[in-house]
Amino acid sequence: MLELIVETLSQYLFVVFVSPLFIGIFERLKANVESRHGSSIFQPYYDLFKLLKKETLITENSSKMFIIAPYAAFGVYSLIALIIPVFMSKPIIFTASGDFFAGAILFSLAAFIKIAGTMDSGSNFSSMGVSRLLSFNFFSEGALITVFFAVALITGTDNPYATNNYLISHPLSNLSLVHLFAIFAFFMIFLYETGKIPTQSEGKQEMGMIDSGIDYEYSGKLLGINKWSSYMKQYLLGSVLLNVFLIPWGITNTFPGFLLNIPVMVLKWLFLIFIVLIIDTSMAKLRLFKVIDYLAVAFIFSILFLILTEVIS
Repeated sequence: MLELIVETLSQYLFVVFVSPLFIGIFERLKANVESRHGSSIFQPYYDLFKLLKKETLITENSSKMFIIAPYAAFGVYSLIALIIPVFMSKPIIFTASGDFFAGAILFSLAAFIKIAGTMDSGSNFSSMGVSRLLSFNFFSEGALITVFFAVALITGTDNPYATNNYLISHPLSNLSLVHLFAIFAFFMIFLYETGKIPTQSEGKQEMGMIDSGIDYEYSGKLLGINKWSSYMKQYLLGSVLLNVFLIPWGITNTFPGFLLNIPVMVLKWLFLIFIVLIIDTSMAKLRLFKVIDYLAVAFIFSILFLILTEVIS
């Protein structure tokens, strides 16, 4: 039991405290590619520390929902970190409380909580960001759920750990057309949900903001919590892409050998960062009205994945 507790805490703490590092690595490498010096890979930690110390300003018309929403969303992402295989490949304490579909629903729940908190601010600009998000999430969440549903049909279970073990023990399944469609669809959703080009543009291009537009009225500690939960969301989605779809191998379950999963996950993430970096620096951002076409393609691939699953089986 003690070993299980240690493994559970290790997975959770790794998600919470290491997720900002991968964002920092990506931004530093992107700056180098663009011939800029760039900030330290630890800059996300500096930003979080600075924001958590700052005073929080709250709009006059907002209620408790505006304050509670960042903490509630952080809690939802924490629960997801205890359900899906993002560090360990065997079930941990809270794994039985959910599966693939529970994870997809919890991602949607966290987005809903953030949207509710943003709308409570009464800001016109934030409301515009919410409007964009809701318009596009119809396809993104549909594609996410469809991909997970098709994976469950392939492996005969919707347990993400069982899926990971199935793909490890059946290596040829990773090369099937069905699985390749799943990877393509999930990777497109990953790019959208994490705000990477070609779908979104961060920084000063406010009209290109989608997900980050809902943080516009937050400041101080609440903004820091929101950013931290966004880092966790990116890590969780990226790790599902790596451990369940793309590279299911390399994760060990022995105690205390599971600590070797730390460098393994770092290497996996460096590989994913390299792929995303190529896309982010070589493709122009889509016009806002074209994002729905991008997500429609991802949704179509997920539907084809579902059809092929039934045809081949």
